Amino acid sequence: MTTPRDEMELTEASVRAHYDTAAALLAGFDHAPRLARVVAVAAPVERSAGLGVRRAFRSTTPGLVTRSLARPEGVRLIERVESVGGDDLPSPVQAAVLQGLRRAIAIALAVGEGFSALTGLAELKKANLEGRLPAARASEFGELLAAEALAVLSVFGNAAAFLLAPRAGEVTVEIGAVDEILTDNASLALNGVLWELDQDIALLASDEPRLVAVVLAFAEQLIEKVRLRGADAARIGAFTGAAWRVAADDFPITGFAPARKVRGSALVMAFKKPHEVVGNHIAKYQAMRLAKMLMAYDFERKLNPFAELGGFIFTFMGDGKPGTGKTTLIQMMAGLLNDYCKAAGYPLRYQNLSIDGVDSYQGKSGQNAKAFIQNVIDPGVIGFGTIDDIDQIAGKRGDRQSSAGQQEITAVLMEAFAGANTVVRGNATFGMFSNYPENVDDALRQRAGARFLVDGPQTREDYIDILSLLLGKNHAIPLGAHDLFAAQEIKRAVAASFEGYNRPHEPGLQAVWAAVEARIGALDTIAKLGSYLKAIQEADDRFTGRAIKNITDAVKVRAMDFELPDDWMENPDLFLFKPYDEKRAMIADLRQPITVAMVVQEINRYADSEFRYADKSDEIAIETMVRDFGRQDAARRRYQEGKG
Repeated sequence: MTTPRDEMELTEASVRAHYDTAAALLAGFDHAPRLARVVAVAAPVERSAGLGVRRAFRSTTPGLVTRSLARPEGVRLIERVESVGGDDLPSPVQAAVLQGLRRAIAIALAVGEGFSALTGLAELKKANLEGRLPAARASEFGELLAAEALAVLSVFGNAAAFLLAPRAGEVTVEIGAVDEILTDNASLALNGVLWELDQDIALLASDEPRLVAVVLAFAEQLIEKVRLRGADAARIGAFTGAAWRVAADDFPITGFAPARKVRGSALVMAFKKPHEVVGNHIAKYQAMRLAKMLMAYDFERKLNPFAELGGFIFTFMGDGKPGTGKTTLIQMMAGLLNDYCKAAGYPLRYQNLSIDGVDSYQGKSGQNAKAFIQNVIDPGVIGFGTIDDIDQIAGKRGDRQSSAGQQEITAVLMEAFAGANTVVRGNATFGMFSNYPENVDDALRQRAGARFLVDGPQTREDYIDILSLLLGKNHAIPLGAHDLFAAQEIKRAVAASFEGYNRPHEPGLQAVWAAVEARIGALDTIAKLGSYLKAIQEADDRFTGRAIKNITDAVKVRAMDFELPDDWMENPDLFLFKPYDEKRAMIADLRQPITVAMVVQEINRYADSEFRYADKSDEIAIETMVRDFGRQDAARRRYQEGKG
């Protein structure tokens, strides 16, 4: 892969020049820990599966003791890694870990060398060795050494995570914070973190899957800790302002930003075909189109033409009664993405944030939500994230029954979906699903750019289709007078569904519509449409500017109301593998003009959903109060009867 113009190539020769140094570090060195704690050997006490408590080890090297924190500790990472699992010969996994660590160290040292050359640190080092460093530059020298150390640590953690990501499995390990972050110079900095990595392997790597998990978890913690330390470090600009790429690994280095290896996830779920989703015509249609939209993402440009032209759905809310097909809709969309990505050779990452993400430890729920978001929006993959039963996972602000963990998740999702730092590249989408959307925080719900009403089968034909589908083929019951699945023909069904929103459905919104129509007539101009929107806001003050943005985004989606041909998905050369500008032009040619009907229908669809949520929420609150009053009356009567 060619190096972009704004990146400097880190040549293979410059990396391999540090192989001997890296190998020597892995073979062995002594280190006296300053910040981290050495503890005595003890069997690790597991808190729960995959979680350990940090024990430092007593080295098995003869002659070394661990009683004094000031005493150097022998670090023999090659021996440590090869001892995992108890076999007398190194395994392919152990070899891969050691090779990854050696290369990560070598890349980090090469970047440190480049940093020294850019900043003049190399000359200051030489002057210091020769005893001719000017006293006036001593402070600058110390600051540059610290900046180089942070740069080297960041690149080491980044490279280790990047190179070993393909070895990651389902096992995860929590190691806690990395403490031995020393910034005297780059050499001591590497000694410190390698010493601590050796401790974590001794503690937690009981087998090869956990060995890989420990190294990856350590790398992630190191990246984050160094990023925080480097945020306000002096003279770090030469590192954060430059960009390198290791061509042999296609590994980009951009300051402290993590560079994730392109790695998808193997989906294990029962996929559904579109005809197996009965009813839910608009939701099904939009999910099918969204799956194809995601595939238009350009991995070189890191952008999707749909995101640039308008009409990309970054977040959506699917709501409906229990049993109406929300899970089936997820299975259908995941199945389509799985098939498309296999045909194109694209990495696919699907992840669901479930109730397991809510943790009793302070801050952990927020970390789980952040990890979920980061995994899905990784620009190196096609990402599909779902939050099923979001009303149980994300707390409603001000609700005293919501736990602190639920409130943390709400805050993270709100920032991720429409925060100041939100960047929509068009490679990922998030679906929030709920049977009770009225229980979702209003501000979070409004961050769902599209609304999918998942109402299940509606017509006689729908019920015949779903009965036939679920019965299967192990019967001889005749079908009768019915054209099986004809009602699920998507274009006809969707057209009818959209036309159904020429007028609103919810009683509260119908009253607003009737009043506006009687006052100004047909809604056929922007001014009249704006008057309708203002009337909706007067009836429901939650109908804010964000609601208008969501409606206009939905209208832009309608302007893209075309389905990318199946041939484009099955034969990637026809579209997916074309240059970005050519893909953008092909999409622009298919775009349709925006009409009044589109705008009216999308206003009614969105406003209907808000009125539906409000009506449900109010009705539930009223019913709860009525039950409470009834209990109070019954208790009062029973009390008075007993007293009499």
